Amino acid sequence: MVCMATLAEVLEERTAEAAPELVEHISKERIRCYACGHECPIPDGAVGVCKVRFNRGGVLRVPFGYVGGVQCDPIEKKPFFHARPGALAFSFGMLGCDLHCSYCQNWVTSQALRDPEAISPPLDADPDAIVAEAKRLNSRVVVSTYNEPLITSEWAVAIFREAKAAGLMTAYVSNGNGTPRVLDYIRPWVDLYKVDLKSFADRHYRELGGRLEPILYTIRTLHEMGIWLEIVTLLIPGFNDSQDEIEGLTSFIAGVSPDIPWHVTAFHKDYRMNDPENTTPEMLMRAADTAKRNGLRYVYAGNLPGRVGDLENTRCHNCGALLVERYGYFIQEYRLTPEGTCPQCATVIPGRWGRAFDGQVAATPFLPGTRRFRLV
Repeated sequence: MVCMATLAEVLEERTAEAAPELVEHISKERIRCYACGHECPIPDGAVGVCKVRFNRGGVLRVPFGYVGGVQCDPIEKKPFFHARPGALAFSFGMLGCDLHCSYCQNWVTSQALRDPEAISPPLDADPDAIVAEAKRLNSRVVVSTYNEPLITSEWAVAIFREAKAAGLMTAYVSNGNGTPRVLDYIRPWVDLYKVDLKSFADRHYRELGGRLEPILYTIRTLHEMGIWLEIVTLLIPGFNDSQDEIEGLTSFIAGVSPDIPWHVTAFHKDYRMNDPENTTPEMLMRAADTAKRNGLRYVYAGNLPGRVGDLENTRCHNCGALLVERYGYFIQEYRLTPEGTCPQCATVIPGRWGRAFDGQVAATPFLPGTRRFRLV
């Protein structure tokens, strides 16, 4: 009788030793991992909360040398609205996550080690090939996404070293459940960082398998480090949409910096969360009004193209001039100066702008033209 290897066994063959910066030896057989806010103490033979970082003989093994999928996205999908508008983002992911959100839209990759229905076999890859493919497709950004990139930071850094040497920007699309050690480790290699701030209530984070404070720490620290930061909140009726919670969440972001873009996006029934109603445009616009009242200068509403008024566009916070006009991910007009200022009043607009708008390769996601990778 032939026994098929489990996904965990397949992934165990595609690992490397953890970066020493992310490991602490507690005892002869116990290791503490600092890749995410759980800071798991892992005995020999056991795995961390993420299910992909594990202790074998006193050595912390971590994911390396594969992808769970690759896709080309407009950078606006990530979403980054203040970083190279129109750029193509070459996006790769691995498997696993340190949270278990019941509404996850990337559950096929993120929950692959928890959910037997989430089948996404790994595909062998190497950093040189990934970066070469990104350049072939005229991508300007390489993004670690689709699973939680913090728990696979060694692999992301290996790719980002090559990407930055090739003149490409790099980004994390993350839940933000970081630690001081992992943020210091990735700091030299990450240009842009999107944090998914799921709620402003610790009890809600505990339902998802985490805590609120590490996410707030990550947001503060990324801003202090000078990494370009944008924040997204998926607005879920009955979960995180109370007025008190939106007041607290947006006040916190504005307290870190009023220049941090906040994207409030529409929930739709997905994965295991089918009870709440889908978010309406009116719900998004009410949350956006609260954010602006609390001092945020750049507030966007997503997932409902053409139905949220002016909340897809970037306007100068000083004079109100239209700078970037969008419909969904499509750039309709771009008016910033080469210096990243408003053409009307010369105010500097916070972000990571190019010297010019280089056009848009695609306004919708697509697969690379190769059989080596597949859609996630």
